[in-house]
Amino acid sequence: MASGAVSKTSRRSDLESRVAKKVVLESLQLKKGDSVTVETWNNGLSLAQRFVVEAKKVGAHPILLFEDEDIYVEGVKNTPADSLGKMGRHEYQLLSASDAYFFIPSEVLEPYTKKLSSDEVDQATDYGSSWYEAAEKAKLRGARMSFGFAGPQQARMLNKKLEDIIVHQLKASLVDFRSLQSTGKTIGEGMSKNSKGSITSAGGSRLDFEFESDNGARIEDGIVDEEDVSSGYNMAYLPPGIVSKGVKSDSVNGKVKLSPTFTWKGVINDAVLEFEGGRLVKWSSISSKARLDSLIKDQSENERKIDQITVGLNPLMRYGYAQDRFVEGSIGIGGLEFTGIIRNGTLQTDQTILVEKGKVST
Repeated sequence: MASGAVSKTSRRSDLESRVAKKVVLESLQLKKGDSVTVETWNNGLSLAQRFVVEAKKVGAHPILLFEDEDIYVEGVKNTPADSLGKMGRHEYQLLSASDAYFFIPSEVLEPYTKKLSSDEVDQATDYGSSWYEAAEKAKLRGARMSFGFAGPQQARMLNKKLEDIIVHQLKASLVDFRSLQSTGKTIGEGMSKNSKGSITSAGGSRLDFEFESDNGARIEDGIVDEEDVSSGYNMAYLPPGIVSKGVKSDSVNGKVKLSPTFTWKGVINDAVLEFEGGRLVKWSSISSKARLDSLIKDQSENERKIDQITVGLNPLMRYGYAQDRFVEGSIGIGGLEFTGIIRNGTLQTDQTILVEKGKVST
């Protein structure tokens, strides 16, 4: 093996060790005697192995579950329809007996086009809601690594090497969690209940809305603490760094210009969306019209609404690595078939500026 390849492998191994240690000590805060379940697919095995070592160092008791992609696909195609997408009793018991859970998922795009149909994927993952219900009931502290969702197809869409996407997201997971928490609280407090807000995007386009009154903002800071568990937010997303707040869909009016936005159908390079009374009434794109049309038409007219605003907090994330919502200063609008991204926009509520031209106000 060439020395460059050895050096690259060594750097990846060192990075995974650092991430594993941070997840053990900060995200999940494992301690002596804790039972922790580690679940990974082929793409995350090396990180999962490092996590097991770090968990053992603090006296925790890890168990590693390995899902092989090829065997999984073969199994889905040969499982009786009435058994597909269901969890066994032992899986529920494993959740209830675990104090913490570390999950490295498989890629999400490739199976739709090469291995499994969209219907097969939907049926095979039908257990999803029951898994989260069981995890919440067990008061599980969990962490999910988003790089697992990346695959060759996603890399082609982003015009990047898959390894570069994975390494970038691993590095961004080493961000200062406490700093994210502090900044997130400040931004979240600005997204107060019933307050009016606006987003100004390129060319002076302005979108007006009103925040929901039922709950506070949710902060993804990489840490799963008692407050998160009691609120049902017991799965941390890594790399972290986002604050989100629901908006009253019917209050949305105006126009917003999107920056390049990654979707499950590929990148939308530019788009203009116009809303009246909460409904999307007009949309256009110069270079991605067919893709934008396809995404929007996947939803019925009554569902084409914005229901959430997000602000990115992570200073180590960069645009173009599949997690643009988490880039510091990024503004996201959710509720459509994709989360629209505004890179250099301004978000303000009443008289408080939360993001100014892509810079987070703290």
